[in-house]
Amino acid sequence: MFPGPKIVTREGDRVVVKVVNNVKENVTIHWHGVRQLRTGWSDGPAYVTQCPIQTGQSYVYNFTITGQRGTLFWHAHVSWMRATLYGPIVILPKRGVPYPFPVKPYKEVPIIFGEWFNADPEAIIAQALQTGAGPNISDAFTINGLPGPLYNCSSKDTFKLKVHPGKWYLLRLINAALNDELFFSIANHTLTVVDVDAAYVKPFHTDILLITPGQTTNVLLRAEPDAGCPAATHLMLARPYGTGQPGTFDNTTVAAVLEYAAAPGHIKSLPLFRPSLPALNDTAFAANFSAKLRSLASPEYPASVPRAVDRSFFFAVGLGTNPCPKNQTCQGPNGSMFTASMNNVSFDMPTTALLQAHYANIAGVYTADFPAAPLEPFNYTGTPPNNTNVSNGTKVVALQYNTSVEVVLQDTSILGAESHPLHLHGFDFFVVGQGFGNYDSSKDPAKFNLVDPVQRNTVGVPAGGWVAIRFFADNPGVWFMHCHLEVHTSWGLKMAWVVNDGPLPEQKLMPPPADLPMC
Repeated sequence: MFPGPKIVTREGDRVVVKVVNNVKENVTIHWHGVRQLRTGWSDGPAYVTQCPIQTGQSYVYNFTITGQRGTLFWHAHVSWMRATLYGPIVILPKRGVPYPFPVKPYKEVPIIFGEWFNADPEAIIAQALQTGAGPNISDAFTINGLPGPLYNCSSKDTFKLKVHPGKWYLLRLINAALNDELFFSIANHTLTVVDVDAAYVKPFHTDILLITPGQTTNVLLRAEPDAGCPAATHLMLARPYGTGQPGTFDNTTVAAVLEYAAAPGHIKSLPLFRPSLPALNDTAFAANFSAKLRSLASPEYPASVPRAVDRSFFFAVGLGTNPCPKNQTCQGPNGSMFTASMNNVSFDMPTTALLQAHYANIAGVYTADFPAAPLEPFNYTGTPPNNTNVSNGTKVVALQYNTSVEVVLQDTSILGAESHPLHLHGFDFFVVGQGFGNYDSSKDPAKFNLVDPVQRNTVGVPAGGWVAIRFFADNPGVWFMHCHLEVHTSWGLKMAWVVNDGPLPEQKLMPPPADLPMC
């Protein structure tokens, strides 16, 4: 199946999935956004919480959905395998608990955005890492696995959403694309955003939304046909929000169709309505849209924002270079190799899973000296420094159980300012502030929202700006944090948090399962 099977579950359910690897590549599956309380062995990122499942082998993922309701998704988490290995996770409220919005949807429909390559994505990233160049871009985007009518010879492969006039629909939007944030709109229809990343938000109306790779958004859609031509067809379009250099991303548009059940006496091929989408690099739209997202923060669904901060971090995130190896020509900037880093550390993946090293006290796999701030500060969004080389290492931050953490993620202009969707495994965090330019620690915290900030697992670091997040480190284990643009992850824009056990039994990482794959 493409996309893969839908997992339908309820808040509080235990989920058990046996994954059998019948392909020639190594595979792991990550349950993106699932909190994985004490079950880090089931989180899925290769060489972080487990060794990959090798060809012919299997592994049982076993976890409980706790305190989440909405939409998440699962995807492969080794190299670029997630390009085609992904599917939706639907989390319904507990039995008898209603949605916190006034309308009951007539139907719920997952809408999963993907990115299609005609070539093998594994070959594409392997070549790019060899030459130091940016990887070849994708050939199409897909909606529920289908590219739609705007690509050559693809009109028969179009997703059609058939609707009945006057009914409400809950669309569960998922961005499973590899390297592209996407704008999305449905012609002549307003969407009401009610949930992001499996957490309820204060509902708001919008004609266009922005969704980064790794994010999910639940929207209510009222099927209201045009009075003049009730059987008209409406296009649903998605295309990239691209802040990088032109030519470094696929700027095509994917279309699906919203189709009304034909009214009697009307012919179906009536007008085709097309929505308008923002300019490719509309950073103002991105900032305004994310500012509208607020937690419900109601008595039933409180926003437990850390008010005080035990440990504060400042992470500069962006691109960089590595020198070309001797006797090789490289195709990165000025003959170097493209790389990416956090606080100028480009993360080297280990060959032993970090969680196994942490649990069994295996020395030499990682060091707990990831810098809390850049060792050499610079004007992050101004003129970049002359030396853009990065350091490499397998460095983590170690946290005591239940530490309250604040991280300011600052974009840099090295090799071009760019939006970076940062994903944190094992936690939801609160987005307490954002802005353009360089973060100012003396002025900006006064403007933080500590009342109803949005709760997410993936946040876009604004191009040429910063975002501040807070969370309680209440989940023991090793938790990956990385850019969800896969090319940047491949280049090293990643790190990990080691959260130590708490004193009580329910604050300790469970022991590893017997079938945990070996490296």
